[in-house]
Amino acid sequence: MPTTVEEIADGIVAREGGFVNDPDDPGGATNRGVTLATLRRIGGDLDGDGDVDLADLRRLSRSQARDIFLQHYYHAPRLGDLPEEIRASVFDMSVNAGANAVKILQRLLNDMGHGLQVDGIVGPRTIAAAALAQAAAPRHLADAYGIARRNYYYALADARPASRKYARRRDGGKGGWILRAEEFISPRYRLTEGEHRARVAAWD
Repeated sequence: MPTTVEEIADGIVAREGGFVNDPDDPGGATNRGVTLATLRRIGGDLDGDGDVDLADLRRLSRSQARDIFLQHYYHAPRLGDLPEEIRASVFDMSVNAGANAVKILQRLLNDMGHGLQVDGIVGPRTIAAAALAQAAAPRHLADAYGIARRNYYYALADARPASRKYARRRDGGKGGWILRAEEFISPRYRLTEGEHRARVAAWD
């Protein structure tokens, strides 16, 4: 596993791939995981023509994407204040799902008895609750968060048929969303192919 936040960011850029403009993706066009909406929000006029459009998104380099992730999806939302064991997974999910990454963590912590407001903000109470949960279950919090991520993806696909191709491949196997979540889960908690197929059987 990567050991520094920079290495984690490099892994996210590699995982995201190049330019994609999939009409079934609610996030719209992306390049290296950066959406056009994000590029516009940060003023990424990369070709200097006075606006931010698909041409700018296509020009985005690996290093620029990495810097955007580090600044806007790790440092700004204070993910570095969370326990080290869950930072990589929350960071990866933050790039993939924005504030929902922290909301998933807050719901998980509430299931463990911490009365947090589920607002997607890493504030003092969320930081303290995460530290307590990590201390109470040092070998399990990262797995529990990864499993919660996986469940979030399955639930999205349950509710939105157009998104099912991200959770299930055409041959019925695990799609990119599920594999992405399971990268951060211990092998013993990853679903078997049979368990995955049973979970998505109702989609047929």
